[in-house]
Amino acid sequence: MLEKIRDGLRKTEETYNRWTSAKWAKRLSITSGVLWNLAILLAIIFVVGGVFAASVGAGYFASLVDEEKLRTPDEMRGEIYSYAETSEMFFDNEVYIGKLRTDLERKETKLDKVSKFAIDAVLATEDEYFLEHDGIVPKAIFRGLFQDVSNSDSQTGGSTLTQQLIKNQILTNEVSYERKAKEILLAMRLEKFMSKDEILEAYLNIIPYGRNSSGANIAGIETAANGLFNVSASDLNLPQAAFIAGIPKAPFRYTPYTSTGDPKDDEALQYGIDRMKTVLFRMKETEYITQKEYDEAIAYDIKKDFRLDEQRSYEKYPHITVELEKRASRIIMDVLAEQNGIDPATLEENDKLYEEYAILADRAVRSNGYRIYSTINKEMFDAQKKAAASYESYGATLTAPALNAEGEEIQKQYPVQIGSMTVENSTGKILSFVGGRDFEIEKLNHATQAFRSIGSTAKPLLVYGPAIELGKIGAGSPVVDVKFTQNIPGQKPYKPSNFVPTSEQGIMPARNALAESQNLPALRLYSQIQNQDPSSYMRKAGLTRVIENKEKVNAFLTSALGGGVEASVEQLTSAYSMFATNGKHKDAYMIQRIEDADGNIVFEQNTEDGEQVFSPQTSYILTDMMRDVFKTERGTGNRANSLLKFSSDFAGKTGTTQDAKDVWIVGLNPNVTMSVWLGYGTEKFQLNDRPNSELQPSVRVNQLWARLMNAAYDTNPELIGTKETFKAPEGVVTRSFCSISGLAPGGACSGAGLVKADLFNANVMVPTKADDSLTSGSYTTVNGSRYLALDSTPREFVSSGGAGVSKAYIDRMLGKLGGDASKLFPGNSRFSNIVSGSTLNHDGVAPAGVQASLNGRTLTWSNSASNDVVGYRIYRSGGGNSLLASISESRGNSYTLPGPGSYFVVAVDITGQQSPLSNTVGIEAPKPAAPAKPEENTAPPADEEDETETPPEEEEEEEETTPPPANGGTTPPPAEPTEPEEGDGE
Repeated sequence: MLEKIRDGLRKTEETYNRWTSAKWAKRLSITSGVLWNLAILLAIIFVVGGVFAASVGAGYFASLVDEEKLRTPDEMRGEIYSYAETSEMFFDNEVYIGKLRTDLERKETKLDKVSKFAIDAVLATEDEYFLEHDGIVPKAIFRGLFQDVSNSDSQTGGSTLTQQLIKNQILTNEVSYERKAKEILLAMRLEKFMSKDEILEAYLNIIPYGRNSSGANIAGIETAANGLFNVSASDLNLPQAAFIAGIPKAPFRYTPYTSTGDPKDDEALQYGIDRMKTVLFRMKETEYITQKEYDEAIAYDIKKDFRLDEQRSYEKYPHITVELEKRASRIIMDVLAEQNGIDPATLEENDKLYEEYAILADRAVRSNGYRIYSTINKEMFDAQKKAAASYESYGATLTAPALNAEGEEIQKQYPVQIGSMTVENSTGKILSFVGGRDFEIEKLNHATQAFRSIGSTAKPLLVYGPAIELGKIGAGSPVVDVKFTQNIPGQKPYKPSNFVPTSEQGIMPARNALAESQNLPALRLYSQIQNQDPSSYMRKAGLTRVIENKEKVNAFLTSALGGGVEASVEQLTSAYSMFATNGKHKDAYMIQRIEDADGNIVFEQNTEDGEQVFSPQTSYILTDMMRDVFKTERGTGNRANSLLKFSSDFAGKTGTTQDAKDVWIVGLNPNVTMSVWLGYGTEKFQLNDRPNSELQPSVRVNQLWARLMNAAYDTNPELIGTKETFKAPEGVVTRSFCSISGLAPGGACSGAGLVKADLFNANVMVPTKADDSLTSGSYTTVNGSRYLALDSTPREFVSSGGAGVSKAYIDRMLGKLGGDASKLFPGNSRFSNIVSGSTLNHDGVAPAGVQASLNGRTLTWSNSASNDVVGYRIYRSGGGNSLLASISESRGNSYTLPGPGSYFVVAVDITGQQSPLSNTVGIEAPKPAAPAKPEENTAPPADEEDETETPPEEEEEEEETTPPPANGGTTPPPAEPTEPEEGDGE
């Protein structure tokens, strides 16, 4: 066998030698050698050229990235994860409201929360070799480079997911070789320290996906899944995932919505559907899905899944959205300042620093993915908003010239606006508010941003509360409802009046004056405490405008009526809520806490803070007084209380500003406080311009308060309709006092039946000094006012038996403001049996005469022009003047005459002097009837007499008196004249 192999090799060698020795073989050998050497030479040239080209390319690449700084892994991670995430808002109990306004909406998600269909669709479409490459795919880069150099119509692209992430988060969208070179370099570097899952998760959170069903620009797969299909990214089915994965190639071509959120028409929508089918085909080709899955997905009607009902929070809840944005930004300002080592208090003192952090905070709030949890109760807010919208008696919508944003004059509409707020007393939580009627007409929150004059709602905070706290009054202490004139240098005299200008109730209990909102008692009481800084109580209660103008508020008497005292509805509601917390004020708040995108709490409201404004005793006494506003017949909030569908222990106050430009009502029970304001957006319009066609402003605000309170009750009857009542703390005592002086009851006060009892703050004031105000007195009336009778005052015009008061009492009660003492106890008051010690300054001359007239038997006369007339006397003339009647001036100017005769009238002054005689008027006696003609041959009865009637007055003559002198001298009155009954005087 071995020998055979050797023979074979020998024969082969011989054959080779024979061929190579041939002439043609020698030529072939030479040619092949030449070709081989040429091949080697060409190979050397190609290798050297390639090395040279590579060196040039590397050098060019290096030049392109020469200025790119070397980023550390932490820096690159920071830039990759720096994408903006839209912050979200929540109602109370974490009920979702919506997203804050931003140019781009995004919600971050984790990779394990994304549907596998979605991940596979993205990989099949955007980066088939994502799991294998190191950040770049060279052949894809060269393909893209060749297409670019050759200006090919087909541009397939060559960017991996890693490169796209670099382009979107670190670089820009600039089309240049420099940017591309940096992208390649950074992509390869990123793959060194970020895992594939981290890169893919970041990509899915940053990529833009067009618009959602509200028309907002969106980014991130979670936002896309919710905005397009109303599902989470984890719940996307295959067709939905394919549709979303196809969008990034041309986001606004393939998105199914227009810029307004409306669905595109079928023709425009087909682009996105065709793109979805392309994605499905690639998924099948790359074996992510089976043929069966592909066929089912192709046949799927994706149109039925598109979301159509999404509404931006700003569109559905504009007042809430704007308010939470504003408040969250202010909170984050302080957070950012503290993070940078700056005391937040410094922001308020440094305008430049404030402006800087305001910009930073606004940017952070909109793009850092905060979760803002508010205190607003959704059900209550919706119910009150509906209740306010359904009210039909707001009043007329007015128009006035205004300038638009372009400076052009337009006719602007001004509807009657409403501002309302409901606060939980124990915490300060803002449970609900009504910011206005139409946000599009007036983008102003009338509950939180508008500051208006607060009218008489200032009285408890600025007058009655401080007066109780300072020991000036108790709940029922007497106050003075009498007009006065205050002379102000350089200005017109100040002559205030009550809401009803003719109203003067004289001495009245403080609780009644507050319940009926009488102005004059509040002004007088305020004058007693002006020098004790009464505005400090308002400042502690959070009224910021008072903090800025405290000197002006303390200086002007009109502040007692709310003049120059402005507040927002929120501030006023918060201030009144302190009465339910023993006088301790807690600022109202709308944001409970703020969390960052990772769930860390960056802010949480502290509900323990607060400032003691009034003592618990004063707070309760004032609350008890304000109960009468709602519970008594003459209380200005009685109508609101009567319209409630439930019963609770309510107290509060109403207010109307000058010319009815604003009307208010605040009401609180132990759980909640609610305020309502009505007015026009501009103060040049008044609410009472149409009294004959519209309800009184006070009626409207009462009705609205009850309507909103009832709406709140329907959503939470236990909270709103609490059966708990306000409880008196230790130190609130009930004490008896003389009701006209406020002093401890004396014998005269008790004898006159003037003792009453009410609440006092035992820590600062209880009645101890015995009352010495009363004396016995007789009085007369002049022009409806009572004055002490003089010794010379005719007795028929004097009332006696009542109690009088001393001059010291009058001076003390009227105080430095003075006033007409005769008005302290008007005849229609509860103290009508009391006579003030006022003496009339008479002129000392006889009164002016009057003019008499007659209508049938009714004699009337004009008023005397004199100001000291106490009454009138009616005389019958003829054969001796006789006095028929004496009529007090307060009983009217008429008298029914007894029968035929001549009559005249004289005026009588307080000194007893009479005026000249009036003109004489008379009633003629009837003519005697003619005697009947006797019948023929018939004689009258023997006892029949003439029956001509003689007036009874003439049958018995009255005692004649000397007629009054014509010159107006005095005439002694009849011995004991009897004053006729009030009425006709017959």
